[in-house]
Amino acid sequence: MTHPSAVSATAPLTTNRTAVSLTDVHKTYPGGAQPVHAMRGVTLAIAAGSFTAVMGPSGSGKSTLLNVAAGLDGPTSGRIVIGDTDVSHLSADALTQFRRRHVGFIFQSYNLLPHLTVAENLRLPWWLDGRMADARRESELLAAVGLSDMAHRLPSELSGGQAQRVAIARALATQPAVIFADEPTGALDSHTGAAILDALREAVTAFHQTLVMVTHDPQVAAAADEVVFLADGAVVDRAAGLTAPQLSQRVLELGR
Repeated sequence: MTHPSAVSATAPLTTNRTAVSLTDVHKTYPGGAQPVHAMRGVTLAIAAGSFTAVMGPSGSGKSTLLNVAAGLDGPTSGRIVIGDTDVSHLSADALTQFRRRHVGFIFQSYNLLPHLTVAENLRLPWWLDGRMADARRESELLAAVGLSDMAHRLPSELSGGQAQRVAIARALATQPAVIFADEPTGALDSHTGAAILDALREAVTAFHQTLVMVTHDPQVAAAADEVVFLADGAVVDRAAGLTAPQLSQRVLELGR
């Protein structure tokens, strides 16, 4: 059952605009005698400025949904629109350029370049796009994630939580249409993970960004404005205002 959305004082500023939409998206992989249907006719719209969590049992298609929606993998069929751009049929080069400018990513493994400082890792999206770094925004982002005094440190000098804060700042650098996060607290202990979730939520709220996060952690999902549930490659429910135990129970039911 879908519950009315619970609005909190720290909720992101949602609008009537859609940040990302999928229409009848299928993703099929070759798989021996039978193909593997990782996505089965997914239709989904994410409001600009919202925080959406994606949950489901193992093998439900969560990672596939994120990769396809973000343009990291192409759909077998269907339509994907990010902002005002239909990315479903862009050429590889055009899609790469579009992702650099309009899509942010946060991964469980941080994906920081070890030979670059914190500030240099943050600047990567600008450099890869052939642009000068924005010193003012860099300062704002480092302050937002609590790393103003660590700009010159290397990743090897950071804790896991600090490294993930760098990844959050980097994802925000280009003011993307949407940020996709894949288990961003998965490699962290519960205390650090909770702190990173707070930092992420505060940062995307402060900069009015849209966040779509795949997670297996009901505590993390409970912080979202809405949770999308997947099972067998299809969206089976959307809910807001559920507690962590309720979310955990819902996923268990879907896995049976």
